Amino acid sequence: MSGKQPSGQSLDVPAVPDNPFLLPAMMAAAAVPAIIASFGQFFGQFARLVPDSDEESIAEHAPVWATPHDRRLDLDTMELRDFSVSDTGVPTLICAPFALHHATVADFSPGHSVVEALRNGGVGRLFVTDWRSASDDMRFLTIDSYLADLNVAVDDLEPPVDLIGLCQGGWMAIAYAARFPHKVRRLVLVGAPIDIAAGSSAISRAAAQIPLAAFGEFVRSHGGRVLGQHVLHLWGPALSAKDERQVLQLPANDHSATANDLLRHFRNWYDATVDLPGTYYLQTVSWLFKENRLAEGRFIALGRRIELSTIRHPLFMLAARDDELVDADQLFATARHVGTPKRQIETATEPCGHLGLFLGAETLQRSWTRIACWLGGDLANASQVGEAGAVHGCST
Repeated sequence: MSGKQPSGQSLDVPAVPDNPFLLPAMMAAAAVPAIIASFGQFFGQFARLVPDSDEESIAEHAPVWATPHDRRLDLDTMELRDFSVSDTGVPTLICAPFALHHATVADFSPGHSVVEALRNGGVGRLFVTDWRSASDDMRFLTIDSYLADLNVAVDDLEPPVDLIGLCQGGWMAIAYAARFPHKVRRLVLVGAPIDIAAGSSAISRAAAQIPLAAFGEFVRSHGGRVLGQHVLHLWGPALSAKDERQVLQLPANDHSATANDLLRHFRNWYDATVDLPGTYYLQTVSWLFKENRLAEGRFIALGRRIELSTIRHPLFMLAARDDELVDADQLFATARHVGTPKRQIETATEPCGHLGLFLGAETLQRSWTRIACWLGGDLANASQVGEAGAVHGCST
């Protein structure tokens, strides 16, 4: 796509945060009051300018999983992928993000894989929700549609499960745990926006300032869905090579063939997007980012109002110090809302940005090893889990 604006349109677009990843509000963050009135017209013209992806392009950027696995379930909203190396023990379910990019963020590449880090840390039964890109007939699916299929997956694994929520998968995971507390044993939240009012980020500010009607126009102009490729073209290349190295936590002086292949793989992953149902997207923007219903006890999940104070599960929270999408306080404030005893709440902060929480080599070796040990350890010794991931009785 060229850098020219549609005829008759003059847009003053704010600077793009370094890493526009996995948050629906980002998709409308370019809107300013001067263009809200013509939002639908602009995006209608924009959609016609963006070429449809051909089959060769789609194949080139098809999601690739780093770790061999089986497909356990095939549901309307997801495939449940089975990375288990054991038939015994508590099942651990990673609730992957469902936003701009594929769930392969949880299993990107050797040395850069949450799945690999957890398995190396002793997690034997491990599963990942691989959310489907929304087809046209999925445009009216709701948050409840996804929670319902998550419930089917948990039941198939024979609960209780240890539930890990990544980014947007985090608010979905904690909502599920509050709705079905007896089906969850331990809860891990990583880079997850839970209490929007507790902190501030470029995304939460944009979501607060832009009228919901503008988000609605964005969805309507795309036929009832949020089309990932159109969003990607709208924002353009947002990561420089330096940023990519920081995300993956590669040495600055590493220009080996292996490093170059990894950077190329990252770009292919970044270019592969998913589409979102318009109804789900608008509910997320409104309920989570505008109204903060989850933290304020006004969130309705599968017909029942849920309150985080009913959650008494052991809880581990991991945030990024330099997160450009989710302020650490928007995650850590969860401790004030849940009923979990303080002695059963663990927190960690990594010196990285948002994507580095899931793809950074050092973060995976340090904090994800610690999480694996915490999942397998005795809660009486939970406070003995150190920054390097060591815990009594935990083999790493």
